[in-house]
Amino acid sequence: MHPMLNIAVRAARVAGNIIARGFENRDDLETQAKGANDFVTKIDKEAEQAIISKIKQSYPDHAFHGEESGKQGADETFTWIIDPLDGTTNFIKGIPHFCVSIALMHKGRLDQAVVFDPIRGELFTASRGAGAQLNGYRIRTSKSKDLNQTILATAFPFKQKDTLATYTEQFSQIFLACGDVRRTGSAALDMAYVASGRFDGYWERGIKPWDIAAGELLVRESGGLVTDFKGNNDPLFSGEIVAGSPRVVQNLVKYLK
Repeated sequence: MHPMLNIAVRAARVAGNIIARGFENRDDLETQAKGANDFVTKIDKEAEQAIISKIKQSYPDHAFHGEESGKQGADETFTWIIDPLDGTTNFIKGIPHFCVSIALMHKGRLDQAVVFDPIRGELFTASRGAGAQLNGYRIRTSKSKDLNQTILATAFPFKQKDTLATYTEQFSQIFLACGDVRRTGSAALDMAYVASGRFDGYWERGIKPWDIAAGELLVRESGGLVTDFKGNNDPLFSGEIVAGSPRVVQNLVKYLK
């Protein structure tokens, strides 16, 4: 395992322990609204600080871009992109589907990735050029080519409800063309599931870099393709994403352009 990936895994497990304990004691949660339908708890903040602290022990000069704490560090040669608890609403409601997402960018390119599900104990990892793994075993995207009989994942535009009409039109066309669609509430896990072949594809609008950074590298290193709705190959900061096997992505983009 790459040394920086090893540190990321350790940080994810530390955060996962905080999240798991918090999940068992949700009555003690301090929940705040960051925006419309956008919540944060003290567990999100504690987990993010634990991740940053763990990484800084080994790499004190690295920069950080966290969902809760924003940007830290002037030298962005190495930048850690962190979502300490992706799926906060699931967490608050007691739905056991959420994760820790940590990605490392080196000179603007995704280099290392960890998505950790602390409830199921599933650890998805990837290093640029070295493939993707689930609990140490190699994973690959599905071999699906056409949308027929595929299982896709998406998310409703709950933070941008003014875009519902456009989303509904796109969803209707895709739904008629595919086998079925899932909506789980965690973008990072959706992409990890695409990387491992559980989902054949995934699309979402209104997405943030920390939601998808680790998942993007997982999908690419498992043989998949990641684009924005126009088919461009650098979607991290575009606010929209399509992921899956190359043919599935190409077919999805036809409906999303």
